[in-house]
Amino acid sequence: MPEVDLVFPRAWVEFEDPADRGDGGQVFRCDITWLTSSWTCIFGGGCAGISADRPDYGCCTLGAHFADDEDEERVAGWVDKLEPEHWQMHEVGRPDGKRGVKPKRRQWVEIEDGERKTLVHEGVCVFFNRPGFPGGEGCAFHHQAEREGVHFVETKPDVCWQLPIRRLFREVEITDGTTYTEVTITEYDRRGWGPGGHDLDWYCSGNTEAHVAPEPVYLSNAAELIALMGQPAYDELVAHCEAHLRSRSLLAIHPASRHS
Repeated sequence: MPEVDLVFPRAWVEFEDPADRGDGGQVFRCDITWLTSSWTCIFGGGCAGISADRPDYGCCTLGAHFADDEDEERVAGWVDKLEPEHWQMHEVGRPDGKRGVKPKRRQWVEIEDGERKTLVHEGVCVFFNRPGFPGGEGCAFHHQAEREGVHFVETKPDVCWQLPIRRLFREVEITDGTTYTEVTITEYDRRGWGPGGHDLDWYCSGNTEAHVAPEPVYLSNAAELIALMGQPAYDELVAHCEAHLRSRSLLAIHPASRHS
């Protein structure tokens, strides 16, 4: 079944950030139609990839833009731990082959339109292990997290572990002159990729084939949401999602989940 339309009615909930409640500094605006959907990552289980000529590469073909210097430095620490048997392109990204030695230049980084990102090598992110690689197919950081016994939120670049959840910030000024920061948590659909998002050959968030999870996004992606919102805000989000599901409103059902 094809992807659902990008525009459809959604249900939203807004609440003050419990971490600074009373200060009026931050308000969460959460898309509970998306967060209560049955989406799940189906890489290796039906994902067709965003490029038709690279169906096995998932959404890794474009590489990952770093959110900021802190994001890149965190990832760099994990890169230094990757061994050749776990990272297929180790000789490309770390040709010096030395752990614990800071190279003069990070050869696993490239500059695109003035922004730093992971290198794209032979049509895919340099940290992507090809099908058949003994160290594990797919993201080397994902497998690294499993070996280390940590969540991949710690090892992957921010944009990689967040997808397809999107966090947006907006400064809001009320008519009485007061302001607050609005933090939106929603679906990272095709439009989130910019104009080029409409040219992707396949995309998961609105595709019925990926809406097959036994539990909703707000539970299956709890670690990601806690990292994005903080534990107190996540706990409040859970209460709102559960109440909304009990309401049985049609807005509580993502159309891709409805037709999967």
